[in-house]
Amino acid sequence: MQRHKFIDRMYQGKVSRRDMMKAAGAFGIGATMLPRAATAADILTCLEWGGYDDPSYFQPFMEKYGEAPNFSIFAGEEEALAKVLAGFAADVMHPCNYSVGRFVSAGLTVPIDTSRLTHWNDVFPVLKEADGVVMNGDVVMVPADWGNSSIAYRPDLVDPSFLENESWEILYDPAYAGRVSTLDNELVIQIGLMVAGQKYEDVYDLTGPEFEAAAQEWGKRGLDTARFLWTDATTLQQAMASGEIVAAYAWNDLVGNLRAEGVPIAYANPKEGMFTWFCGLTLLNTGSADEAAAYDFLDAWLAPETGKLLIEESGYGHANMKSFEISDPEAVANMGLTDPVAMMETSLVFLTPPDAVQEEQTRIWEDLKALHF
Repeated sequence: MQRHKFIDRMYQGKVSRRDMMKAAGAFGIGATMLPRAATAADILTCLEWGGYDDPSYFQPFMEKYGEAPNFSIFAGEEEALAKVLAGFAADVMHPCNYSVGRFVSAGLTVPIDTSRLTHWNDVFPVLKEADGVVMNGDVVMVPADWGNSSIAYRPDLVDPSFLENESWEILYDPAYAGRVSTLDNELVIQIGLMVAGQKYEDVYDLTGPEFEAAAQEWGKRGLDTARFLWTDATTLQQAMASGEIVAAYAWNDLVGNLRAEGVPIAYANPKEGMFTWFCGLTLLNTGSADEAAAYDFLDAWLAPETGKLLIEESGYGHANMKSFEISDPEAVANMGLTDPVAMMETSLVFLTPPDAVQEEQTRIWEDLKALHF
């Protein structure tokens, strides 16, 4: 009778794994009869950028669960959104501030209870209040990584005049045809309009005939000039190291990586403006996550040690203020990412266009590429 009671309690989950193992022998129960312990991959699925599935970025989670969660890698948020809408069951997503609204308006997110995050009080206040973190009164994204988008260039290979007049125009200049690269994104059209003298805040949500016309002019010029459009930063890094590409739209990490290789590289402060972005973690309602595990994963990303890794290895800023206190001062100074407040005051923070505008801009860009290639 006691054996039957034990088996019954075991399958109801009322017996700890340790007690199972101790008592199983006494009752003559083989190890194969014991219910399999849930693994991190069973209880948590994350949609993530390539490279951020490295356990170094969520070490406290690894220490608690012994292994990484299940990851699905995406190249861009629109791809991730389409995947979830098609039925992919994910629990955590790593969007950027300008795209998280797409997931919210699609009804895919869960409000985040910041009282369950031990590092929340150490997050830069300016990031807690930034566009994309709070929507409809709920925290929908925990800020994690932040940095810049600007022009990385080889000062030894570009015309010396560019060093005195840094401008996004280099990505559209026929003189550099086949020697520059840009991100595969409709931002190519918006930046072109900025080169023409318009302000980013006036063109980020442009649509209709005006955007169509801009695509025909600036989108085509960008495509004609680019040697290739990139989605994988590693490919771009290799091309700049070899000198195949002399200037490109790039993020901070590329600059730091090339400097570490001894490649002469500079990061422009274009006269039209440098962009600042930040990304973070959002809870989705499409998976079947263990809620505690999901919060443990978010909290691991907020840990100062994670920020130290981002700063020293990737050249990105981190949301936790304490990360900068424990990081190598030289690494901090090298990237110039010490203060998001100052950075946001002196740069262009990416803004979120309405869903309908984003969809139209993306469609026009994809159609333009299809005709070009």
